Amino acid sequence: MAKGLERDLGLASVVAISIGAMVGSGIFILPALAVGIAGPAVVLAYLVAGILVLPAALSKAEMATAMPESGGSYVYIERGMGPLLGTIAGLGTWFSLSFKGALALVGGVPYLLLLVSVPDAWILPLTLGLAAALVVVNLVGAKLTGRLQVAIVAVMLAVMVWFVGGGAIDVQSANFAGFFAEGPGGLVAATGLVFVSYAGVTKVASVAEEIENPDRNIPLGILGSLAFTTLLYVLIVAVMVGVADLSTIGQTLTPMADVAAVTLGPLGVGAVVVAAVLALVSTANAGILSSSRYPFAMARDRLVPASLGAVHANLGTPVPAISLTGGVLLVFIAFVPIMEIAKLASAFQILVFVLVNAAVVAFREGHAEYEPSFRAPLYPWTQVFGVVTGLVLLTQMGTVPLVGAAAIIAVGLAWYLGYARQQVEREGAAIEEVRRRVGQDLLEETREALSQPGYEVLVGVGEQTPPERERKLVRVAADAARAHDGGVSVVRFDVEPDQVPLSYAAEVQSPGDEAFEEFTAQLADEVDVPVSFGEVVTHDAAHAVVNVADEHDADLLLLSEDGSGLEGGPLRDDVQWVRDHAPCDVGTLSDDGRALADDSGARSDGELGDVADICVVTDSGPYDPVKLALGDALASVNDARMHLEYRVGRHTTDRRADAIDAYHGDIRDVVESPGKTLVARPDGGRVTAPDLTLVSADDPLDDDRTEPVLTVHLHDRNRPSRFRRLLERLTF
Repeated sequence: MAKGLERDLGLASVVAISIGAMVGSGIFILPALAVGIAGPAVVLAYLVAGILVLPAALSKAEMATAMPESGGSYVYIERGMGPLLGTIAGLGTWFSLSFKGALALVGGVPYLLLLVSVPDAWILPLTLGLAAALVVVNLVGAKLTGRLQVAIVAVMLAVMVWFVGGGAIDVQSANFAGFFAEGPGGLVAATGLVFVSYAGVTKVASVAEEIENPDRNIPLGILGSLAFTTLLYVLIVAVMVGVADLSTIGQTLTPMADVAAVTLGPLGVGAVVVAAVLALVSTANAGILSSSRYPFAMARDRLVPASLGAVHANLGTPVPAISLTGGVLLVFIAFVPIMEIAKLASAFQILVFVLVNAAVVAFREGHAEYEPSFRAPLYPWTQVFGVVTGLVLLTQMGTVPLVGAAAIIAVGLAWYLGYARQQVEREGAAIEEVRRRVGQDLLEETREALSQPGYEVLVGVGEQTPPERERKLVRVAADAARAHDGGVSVVRFDVEPDQVPLSYAAEVQSPGDEAFEEFTAQLADEVDVPVSFGEVVTHDAAHAVVNVADEHDADLLLLSEDGSGLEGGPLRDDVQWVRDHAPCDVGTLSDDGRALADDSGARSDGELGDVADICVVTDSGPYDPVKLALGDALASVNDARMHLEYRVGRHTTDRRADAIDAYHGDIRDVVESPGKTLVARPDGGRVTAPDLTLVSADDPLDDDRTEPVLTVHLHDRNRPSRFRRLLERLTF
């Protein structure tokens, strides 16, 4: 029988844990840093920050009731958004907690020095020594007991209430003059800075498995502690601003102690110092403990090397994860200024809370099992508000936090693509839902492409185009047009030297011109679609092809792959230029391998000869609807089979392969022609040995293909946007 954790934490314990996780450097240190950014409006900054945390608090409360098990933001984001964003969230939370621990230590030592005076040169070594001692404490497994944590919270709250009550009578309204002197920008920047003060509000979610009646106590505990702490913060900062001069607050790292010296006397200063040291050491210890568990958890989920998840045989602690976290913490303390530590701690926490809000949307809109007993109100606007305001805060906090957040995203993405993607097969609820919706859009676009009426195909040939190659082009064009009740135009482009007047060349009827007209007329009789033909005399075949395609309002321009007869200049790749500038889709037909038709011309039904198997291949995401429609048209007219070959990477997960198989099934419900399907891994073979293969211009081809290949280059109007294409590749 599996062992479970006893649910013995009531509402009071939930509130105590949440408040204890919040109260620390956010109120003992940050007011001194934030007041220089927002002035007296720092009071409002704390209130606004508390409000902006609310969406993430509601979202996490909802997910905690759906998954009441031990874990944190990383777990919810990884399950909801998938391993990629889970990797980013894990790194972001790890760095946020590490920075928060560093901030607590850097800010806690000045309070300690109010009791014991030491030379300034000793401050940094003392801070590093305290940090190293806490790392050792975590390595050997010692930790604060629950009762000690409750006692620390009780002491802190008693001192803070005394601070507010004793200082309120000394508040001077004149100190609030010029409340918005720093403008909205200062308020927003200060709000972002103090945001980390509320980071612990969702701490209880990590012990959700031990909370009794979690459906009730988790949301009530989170929201109650957030409301209480927000009010307490606002009152404390209001007393600071109202009692002390702003310049005084901004030049100290012990703002509460300095104000207490004015309002409460020596006894009050001693109480504040004791509370601050207890709170900050507790915060730093919790930061090391919590942050070291993220690489440990990510190792368990195979997102980072397994060595980070190793547990020491004798100590029973994840020594590698703690050691790595401790080393990073010491580097932060030694080399990063306290203001930047505070900003980066808040920035990473904002990024994680943005993902927390997005994770709720992923769970609700996805098809994963998700049954929370508490649901965040005003969905999805609550989550949208949290995401938007979080991103706005990030952009207003300055260059360092913005670069730090971008760096975490970039490093997380690079790490996932380079390492984690090969290790995991999980997918988040968001990926599945996005894949479903992208697949539905693709199928609808395929239906539209299949039902397009009056499909007009322009075949471009040159003076040097062999008759058998022209026959192949015309028959492909005729079959594509016939499936849509369209027609074919065949144009021969006669390229003349620049020295020859075009008017003169147009009047001269050469034997080659007569042979073209006679042969094309014969082809027109062989196919069952309207065929028109003519000649264009030009100095530049590539420009002429594009202009004629525009004049004919063509849907598809069909050329030979090597551009036979389209010589427009010794330094220009004419076919590529035509692809880039044509007003329609462009198809180019290779002349490799088996012939497409009986060159004797004996057939008169317009079919491609012995084409029995057509293979549509994709190597860069889902099949283009235009390519599918063209393949289906050619297969239907020739009574052939259209096979689908989806080429994937070596490390594609079985779950993604299953999703592609389901996508193949949906396509089969839309197209008319039968055939096989294959999710082809490298060296995994091919679906069949086809008589004709269709690919997109972006698909690389195997060198060993022997059949003719029709390459389709989509016009911009049929090409998905870069974002859509990225989305397709990520989901499929």
